[in-house]
Amino acid sequence: MSLNRNEKAAVVADVSAQAAKSQTLALAEYRGLTVEHLNKLRVEARAKGVYLHVLKNTLARRAVAGTPFEVAAETMAGPLIYGFSADPVAAAKVIADFAKGNDKLIIKGGAYAGKALDVNGLKSLASIPSREVLIAQVAGLLKSPIQRMAGVIAAVAEQKGGGAEAPAAEAPAA
Repeated sequence: MSLNRNEKAAVVADVSAQAAKSQTLALAEYRGLTVEHLNKLRVEARAKGVYLHVLKNTLARRAVAGTPFEVAAETMAGPLIYGFSADPVAAAKVIADFAKGNDKLIIKGGAYAGKALDVNGLKSLASIPSREVLIAQVAGLLKSPIQRMAGVIAAVAEQKGGGAEAPAAEAPAA
């Protein structure tokens, strides 16, 4: 069923709005996927804040015209599913993780920070840990020297005899 002119304009406006607030675009060919698999992919994408949409390529090219994702226009051929995300790695991670478990979903490329990504570029972007994991790693790195220093101070105090507990003072009987 084809869309009329107003419906096409609405689709382009919707995708343009998503592209304006996104940092990453991931493209994958979905030929051969069942509806059940596509629904599973959409549920995973929605849970991670990824806007996933099957679009006609001409509408997608119009929607990304004038955005940093315009560089991916030459890879927009064939039946593609488009994933946009504000998180730099979320769209790439959702597509790449789903493609690992399903050989029918073929990664085609994408765009990040105004640069076109090929298949390997998108996979390497997907391998970057999420923001929360990176923050936890930095916090662990900051905590480690303090823990080691506290351990050294405790060991020195124990060596000098300051580690033994002082006898508790007896409370006067009332």
